[in-house]
Parts: sequence; structure tokens; C-alpha cells
Amino acid sequence: MTLNAKNDKYGCPVCEKIAREEGLMNDEDDTPYCPVEKTLSLIGGKYKALILWRLMEGPMRFSQLARIVTGATPRTLTRQLRELEEDHLVHRHVYAEVPVRVEYSLTPQGESIYPILASMYRWGSGYLKAHGKKVGCAMKPPAGMETEEEDEAAAAAA
Repeated sequence: MTLNAKNDKYGCPVCEKIAREEGLMNDEDDTPYCPVEKTLSLIGGKYKALILWRLMEGPMRFSQLARIVTGATPRTLTRQLRELEEDHLVHRHVYAEVPVRVEYSLTPQGESIYPILASMYRWGSGYLKAHGKKVGCAMKPPAGMETEEEDEAAAAAA
């Protein structure tokens, strides 16, 4: 559930009003079924977007993700991975080996979020540039999945 200053219980008061009128409230937590709010809640946790983005490259072990997600404590990274798994965006595969090997990968639903993250990257890049800021981000596109910005740069260089 997203909180905001104007409405301390729901992220979108308009969505709540419409959902109540049409009987489209979530029985679990009495929040409206709003696709935008749901998407933001799924990818809005600390480091979640970066985890999803980097898993586009392929399966990774916890230690690989920990090196990429600098600043995250093991506890925080574990919590975020568990939430992504509970939300069916990430799959945790435990191999029957000694020592135990665990890999994280994207589910098909997790893979489907790439266009959303890429659009957010492009929009955010434009916003930063429009405000005189340089883009400095660990969310580089996975190989073969360049953003429009990089496609344009490659075309200009040719």
C-alpha cells in the first residue's frame, strides 16, 4: 500500500473512490485494485528495480547480486529477493548439491517487466539531463537489450 501526504491510507484517492463505487476493493487489505499502484508496489522496494534489471542478464547467485547491489546489507537483499519471489517475479532454485547452490532467476512475469524498467530508465535519464544532471546508474541495459538512448548513440556514431 502506497502512502502519500494527501491521503494517509491509499496511494490514489480517485482510484479508491472508483473502486469502492464499483466493488473493486482488495479484500485482504481494503485497498483498490489499481494497476499503476500495484506495479509501483512490486518494483518500488529498496533495490528491487536494480535486482530485476540485473537478473535480465541471467540467473545469479546471492553473492553475485550482493556485489552488484552495493550498499545493501545481506538481510536487506534477502528480504527483497523473498518479496520478489512471493510476488512471482523471481524464482529461487536450490540445487541438490553439497555445498548447496542457490540461484535466482526471473520468472516469465519478471521478464515481462523489462519494458517498464527500460521506459523508466529513459524517462529518468531525460529528466536528469533536462535538469543539468549526469546519469550515473548501476542499471545498465543487459547485453542485447539496449535502451533507445544507446540505439540513438550507436546510430549517430555510424
